[in-house]
Amino acid sequence: MVWMKTRPWWALAALAWPLSTALAQTPAPKEPAPLPLRFGQPDPADFEAASFAADSGAVAVVLCDYGTARFGSVAGEMSIIHERTVRLKILKKAGYDYATVEVPLYHNNENSEKLSNLRGFTYVRGADGKLAKTKLDANTAFEEKRTNNLQVRKFTLPGVQEGAVIEYAYTVTSTFFTNFQDWTFQREIPTRWSEFRTSIPQVYQYKALYQGYLPLAINEMGKGSVTMLLTRRVGEGAGALAGTMSGESSVSLSTEQHRWVIRNAPAFREEPYLTTASDYLARMNFELAGIQMPDEPFRDLTDSWAKKNKVLLEDEFFGLALKHGSFLAEAIKPLIAQYPDPAARAAAVRELVLKSVKYDGTNRYSASGPLKKSYELHRGTSADVNLLLIAALRQAGLAAQPVILSTRAHGRVSQEYPLLEQFNYVMALVEQPGQPDLLLDATEPLLPAGVLPRYCLNRIGHTVPEAGDGRWVSLEPSQRYLHFQNVQLTLDAQGNLAGQVQEEYSGYAGLEAREQIQQLGEKKYVAQLAATHPGWEIPTYAFSAQQQVSKPLALRYDLRQPAATPGTAQELYLKPLEAFGEAQNPFRHAERSYPVDIGMVQHEIIVLTLALPAGYTAELPKPASLMLPDKGGRYVYAASSPTPGTVQLTSRLTLDKPVYSAEEYQGLRELYRQMLAKQAEALVIRKAG
Repeated sequence: MVWMKTRPWWALAALAWPLSTALAQTPAPKEPAPLPLRFGQPDPADFEAASFAADSGAVAVVLCDYGTARFGSVAGEMSIIHERTVRLKILKKAGYDYATVEVPLYHNNENSEKLSNLRGFTYVRGADGKLAKTKLDANTAFEEKRTNNLQVRKFTLPGVQEGAVIEYAYTVTSTFFTNFQDWTFQREIPTRWSEFRTSIPQVYQYKALYQGYLPLAINEMGKGSVTMLLTRRVGEGAGALAGTMSGESSVSLSTEQHRWVIRNAPAFREEPYLTTASDYLARMNFELAGIQMPDEPFRDLTDSWAKKNKVLLEDEFFGLALKHGSFLAEAIKPLIAQYPDPAARAAAVRELVLKSVKYDGTNRYSASGPLKKSYELHRGTSADVNLLLIAALRQAGLAAQPVILSTRAHGRVSQEYPLLEQFNYVMALVEQPGQPDLLLDATEPLLPAGVLPRYCLNRIGHTVPEAGDGRWVSLEPSQRYLHFQNVQLTLDAQGNLAGQVQEEYSGYAGLEAREQIQQLGEKKYVAQLAATHPGWEIPTYAFSAQQQVSKPLALRYDLRQPAATPGTAQELYLKPLEAFGEAQNPFRHAERSYPVDIGMVQHEIIVLTLALPAGYTAELPKPASLMLPDKGGRYVYAASSPTPGTVQLTSRLTLDKPVYSAEEYQGLRELYRQMLAKQAEALVIRKAG
């Protein structure tokens, strides 16, 4: 929104509206803080290899990332002026990609952000100790269209090699006051120093919210002022002179100034059980809450859910699209009589939509066109499919509401602000009096009704009712991930193993297995299973309930494993559980600063019964029982001899939380370590006498 274009900014007065932040602040010192770097003056220490011993695994290191955002006048217009200077060290060839930089530039109708003062150098120290520098030719930068409202300016620093230091700087001017640029302190490579300073006239009230798991080293707030030379324009209206210039005025405004610094930010690394990187990176976000004009009431720009719902319900491709579902009536009519129970009817309606329209993998919360068109084409986005589902449920006499949400890959939703930009998905909710809400999605045919796809398990969604604010809805699944293995093996005196394995995949484990079978086919799936274990032979196998997604998927196969050496052995050493358990600990790193988001409760159960050769006995391992704090889960290991000549080993892992905090990470990692150690314990089998 370019609000200044329709207001006489030369008449503004300084009014105090604080920029709020989520963290406690300290007063800024009386003297301005020194600049963290000066463009064109690299530090000699940046070229010493010893300076980067702590970052030896990194391909590059950000030495300093310094940005400012201030309000000023550009060609007579009030603008936000963003300036950024970055200095970066290339440590390895794999880090050359960091010499290519992208700068996003937003535009809307006739207004656009503009990049200027682009400059850069590559510094290389030669064997003689002299510093050579290569200048960036700003004319080599080019633009690339990403979306209808986003252009990206790209440029590459020249002459990059291992050990080089690169730096670049640029300015972006913007009149999009409601789109104050965020600042991200952390990257996928280490950052020694990241600093962001803002200077904002107090006629604006911005909310600055810090997100992340790294502490701010500096968080200061102070006061200042700014003087701008702004063009006066003839007032609004339809007259011939409306909007024309009538001179310039100098305006002085009080400002609120902030300074945020993070030191030694570690590289952000992808780890198991994450949603999307943007949920975890240390970042400062800004939201324009209001504007105060002199002699006018405060303009509250914060929104409400009632307003947002109204926008959605009046949207041609959301609320209005749902009113045009009568073309579904003939197909839905037989289901009403056939399924008097609302839950069964809802499941039947979902099944009809699943068979009629295939999800194309694109996620949206508004339809791509008329719902009838998607129905006739038998293909559509997630919104096309699920808005069709809602319309069909209503045709079936069920009170279905849309629920908007953000998929795991799209990012976490903040409940503080009703921002539609946070969402990229819609599904259906059917209220059941006296029972939990029935959440329905028709994009995943490998799941039964009432079970959400894994990509939707992102904590919360929000309803869009016909009137009112709506409410938040939990997306935590009632279904679990359950994998059960019953292994019956017979061992002979030579060390040959043979037997039968029965596996059962329930809930999300069933989805995972069915997806792999759909991708590979049954034969390749079993071949891949055998290939992961040296010496395994699977002569026969059989699947059941593969197409009945409301039931557990079952797999039964015969198993043979020849002995490693010929001849009868007096003593045998086996690790029978190791082949059926986890291959490795998914939590490899010693520390983790953000949560472990598994998505659902998990159970992994192995019951292995081993028949020993005649005349042999086994030395049973010790049992183990490990508990996570706060009822977070447990691991139980037991060994017994239920009948003479047999050994039974039981391994049971239970994770009772969909999300574990960073503080719980160490316990979770240790639980897996000890579980893998027990599963790898050797069973010692000796010939009697």
